[in-house]
Amino acid sequence: MVNSKDNSSTDSENSSGDVPDSKPSLYFEGEKVLAYHGPRIYEAKVQKAELRKNEWRYFVHYLGWNKNWDEWVGADRLMKHTEDNVLKQQALDKKQGMEKSTKSGRSAPAKPKSSADVKLDKEETKSNVPKGKKRKTDSGAEKGNVSVEKLVKIQIPSTLKKQLVDDWEFIMHQNKLVKLPRSPSVDDILTKYLEYRSKKDGMMTDSVGEILNGIRCYFDKALPALLLYKKERQQYHEAVSDNVSPSSVYGAEHLLRLFVKLPELIAYAKIDEESLTKLQQKFLDFLKFLQKNQGTFFLSAYDGPKASEGNGKDKES
Repeated sequence: MVNSKDNSSTDSENSSGDVPDSKPSLYFEGEKVLAYHGPRIYEAKVQKAELRKNEWRYFVHYLGWNKNWDEWVGADRLMKHTEDNVLKQQALDKKQGMEKSTKSGRSAPAKPKSSADVKLDKEETKSNVPKGKKRKTDSGAEKGNVSVEKLVKIQIPSTLKKQLVDDWEFIMHQNKLVKLPRSPSVDDILTKYLEYRSKKDGMMTDSVGEILNGIRCYFDKALPALLLYKKERQQYHEAVSDNVSPSSVYGAEHLLRLFVKLPELIAYAKIDEESLTKLQQKFLDFLKFLQKNQGTFFLSAYDGPKASEGNGKDKES
C-alpha cells in the first residue's frame, strides 16, 4: 500500500497535466474506486490518470493483490466507491457464488493483459460490461444523464492531491481519524480566505462572499452523504448535533474532499457557461490559498483508533 501511495503522489503532476479543451477526468490519482475485472468488481486505487486520444485512461492497483495485477483501464471499467456501488459489488459476488471478499477467500482477477492487448482495451471492456446497465448505478457525473463535458474542471494542485492520498491512508489503512473539533474549522478557513481576498483586492467583494457561502452550504449538505468514509460515520454522529453545522466542526481535510465532488454537484445546478468559467477560476484561487497554507490548515498526523471501534470492521472497508 505504501508503494501504491508513492507512485500516485510522485506521478500526479506528470500524468494528470492540464490539457486545454479536453473533458475532465472522472477520477483523481489516489482515489479509491470499484473496478470491473472480468465478471466481478474489485476495490482498487487509481495510481495514474492520463488523457490518450481524448479518452481518459487510469492505471489501477487492485487493493489486496500483488502489483502484477496492476493495469491500465478505461473509465467504463471504473465506478465511484459509494454505498450503492458497494452493494452492487456484493450482489455480483453473491451471484458468482462467492463469499464476502477477503484476501484469502476471493479468487484472483483474470490474467492481466499483455502490452499488445492494451490497444484492444476499449473494445474489450465494452463487451465485458454492459454500458447502459453499469451507468444506471454509477455515482457521479453520468448519473441522471449529466454530460461529462458539462462538468467544470477543478485542477487540484499536486501537493493537495498527495494530501488526499495521505488522508485516505490514515483512515482506511492506519485506522486513524481526524480529531474533532478541528481548528481552524471550515468556517474559519473561509473567513480567512475572505480576509485574504479583501486585503489583496483592496475591497470586500460580494461575489467572493456569495461563492464562499455556497461552498459552506455545499459542504454542510454533502459531508454526511458524500464526504465521509464508512469508518468516520460514528464520529460524525457523536460530533454533529441538530443545531451544529459540520462547517464549524470539521476542517481542511474534509473541505478538500468537497472539491473532488464539486464538479458533479455543480453539474446539476442551472449555471450558464460564463458563470461556470468564473466559478472555476474562483475555485482554483481558493485551492491555491489552501496549498499556500497547507502546513497550517492540515493535520500532519491523525488520532489512533478508539477502543470502541471494532477491529473486525477494518477488513470490510
